[in-house]
Amino acid sequence: MKRLALTLGAALLAGCAATVQPIKGTGDLGVVIERASGTVAIVDTSERRVLAEVPGLGDLSHASVVFSRDGGSAFVFGRDGALTRVNLITRRIEQRVMQSGNSIGGAVSQDGTLVAAQNYQPGGVKVFDARTLALVADIPAEYAPGKRSRVVGLADLPGRRFVFSLFDADQVWVADVSDPKAPKLTRFENVGRQPYDALVTPDGRHYIAGLFGEDGLALIDLWAEKPVVRRILAGYGKGEAALPVFKMPHLRGWAVAGRHAYLPAIGRHEELVVDTETWVEVGRIPVAGQPVFAMARPDGRQVWVNFAVPDYDRVQVIDTLTRQVVKTLEPGKAVLHMEFTPRGEAVWISSRDANRVSVYDTRSFEPLATLSLQAPSGVFFTSRAARMGF
Repeated sequence: MKRLALTLGAALLAGCAATVQPIKGTGDLGVVIERASGTVAIVDTSERRVLAEVPGLGDLSHASVVFSRDGGSAFVFGRDGALTRVNLITRRIEQRVMQSGNSIGGAVSQDGTLVAAQNYQPGGVKVFDARTLALVADIPAEYAPGKRSRVVGLADLPGRRFVFSLFDADQVWVADVSDPKAPKLTRFENVGRQPYDALVTPDGRHYIAGLFGEDGLALIDLWAEKPVVRRILAGYGKGEAALPVFKMPHLRGWAVAGRHAYLPAIGRHEELVVDTETWVEVGRIPVAGQPVFAMARPDGRQVWVNFAVPDYDRVQVIDTLTRQVVKTLEPGKAVLHMEFTPRGEAVWISSRDANRVSVYDTRSFEPLATLSLQAPSGVFFTSRAARMGF
């Protein structure tokens, strides 16, 4: 009986060992939004596979994701105004709050303690404790008595600050929430017509807002003793008839290679090349359609571009040395997003209408893997946790 007990015990331990997953850090992880089903897929970027699918996140038709400082949690902002914290280790929802009527993204503070949501309805920014999702600050985007603006272009800045644009008010605000009970606001007015999206440079110095209502961008040097708004790339359409805009470009996935930035021109079939020392246009690159995202490989050698309809089944690769398109790929119908692995050896591309995510080698352009997912859109990796503005 003793021998039988020992044998059974050994078998039980062996069975448990076979089912226990090895401990793994979060640097390999990411999420893919499955927009049609309100689900996020947790993925392993090294093994190129889906680890789990977490349902119950509501309307993800324009979902965005940021990560906790340790990369262990994904904060998902839903179109229905929900903010959901998903634990990537336990693969489940930890907290979920309905914080607005319509939300399109957010940011995490430099110290990782706060998460902020930018809201269309009601217009404004809400700030939450990143651990509990308890509301700690509410900043209405009220630019005139009884008038609120939709908020876009939210980004984190050093020192528990957030910067964002007011689409309907032609303004940019900086909110210092060092004391969440009494946020301090700095307002920049008349920045240009309808700032629609924005970015902050990796060093946190410059905030750049694209302008939907006119050709050009608004630039603020946040390091200046007295920051002012400077208009750059004014009139880049050069008086040509405006083309219909089928999908708004996104600046958050902006591309910087060396001292040059590559920015999508609204409604045009061009990438604008800008010197980041002078913020003057130094070139243009013809591309296949209206660019939506222009994203640089982490080493800056390539810029990958996707497009609005009717060209949204293609992705083009620009070589930043020659400023020429060197490859055109067709990953599948309705390419919505791209994301590079942390060191850039591969890129993941979502094709919503093809129900798949394709992984490509960024040197050979050969396909490495295909993941079958339902209507995938945004692809976000935990390496974003260590980057300002992401």
